[in-house]
Amino acid sequence: MNQINQKLNSIVSLVNQLDARPKTFGTDVKLTGTDIHLIELIGDNTNAGVTGIAKLAGVTKGAVSQKLKQLEKKGIIAKAEDPENLSRSLVSLTSKGKVAYFAHKHWHETMDGGFNRYYNTLTKEKTETIEEFLGKLEKLLAGLLAVEK
Repeated sequence: MNQINQKLNSIVSLVNQLDARPKTFGTDVKLTGTDIHLIELIGDNTNAGVTGIAKLAGVTKGAVSQKLKQLEKKGIIAKAEDPENLSRSLVSLTSKGKVAYFAHKHWHETMDGGFNRYYNTLTKEKTETIEEFLGKLEKLLAGLLAVEK
């Protein structure tokens, strides 16, 4: 059990380091993991409003608004008034934002591809065990977050 905990802690640490390290994703600006995942949400949900993006991201509207202002200053996103609802702003990717969006998609295809090739070599029993373990871990962590709120 101790070895599993050490591996999980190591994985969490590595993911946090990767997420914290800014990357350019083919643009001339540095983007954090939070930035690029917000860009991904916007790219996957065209013409979403700030409230909709906040719901998708699972964060407050204020937190999303702050990040969107930063991304707008970097030339990654543009906001426009919704012609059907003047109190709502629609958020879209600029051409620079689209470059980052597609570079991030490509990064995931490359990174996920190597893992998927390995995963596809595993027996059904092994994949079921892994999926069961990860599901239980996910529920445990979600429960801890719910208690802390």
